[in-house]
Amino acid sequence: MSTASVSFRPGAVLADLLPASRVREVALVVGGAALTGLAAQIAVPVPGSPVPVTGQTFAALLVGASFGARRGFLSLALYALVGMAGVPWFAGGTSGAGGASFGYVLGMLLAATVVGALARRGADRSAWRTAATMLLGSAVVYGVGVPYLALSTGMSFGAAVAAGLTPFLIGDALKAALAMGVLPAAWKLVGRRG
Repeated sequence: MSTASVSFRPGAVLADLLPASRVREVALVVGGAALTGLAAQIAVPVPGSPVPVTGQTFAALLVGASFGARRGFLSLALYALVGMAGVPWFAGGTSGAGGASFGYVLGMLLAATVVGALARRGADRSAWRTAATMLLGSAVVYGVGVPYLALSTGMSFGAAVAAGLTPFLIGDALKAALAMGVLPAAWKLVGRRG
């Protein structure tokens, strides 16, 4: 099957454009986990919050959109499991389960799956649909991360929203804007080559 026919096949994601093999599947899953781990090292502390601003949420959503739901889930599951096992690749070089920000890791696993499922339906092919998909993915991350933050720290839900959601909204809007340029541009580039 040619690249052109794959690129426009309903249900295709960007990773499907690579030649199919078991090696591709393993490389994508391991690469997605590694990308998320590397992006987590870009960590900026937020005053008054145990949760830093990181690149890992953007990486997780990008992995989901580029790889699809199954590979996105497997990549983020590998990322979570290896980090829980002691590899220091969570935000700021931490590892293990149970920290205040671990709920965000679990949220990213779910968000990569949701975003990947939407990408298979073409949600990554136009700027506005991509932005909406990324914002929905961010909402999923917060939907898991903020309640976990409240429970793990003993904060009230309002305090967890103030510490674990509000300071990140501008950054999430910027990440969505970046994705709305990158993903549709990648599809246009593929279309020109096909």
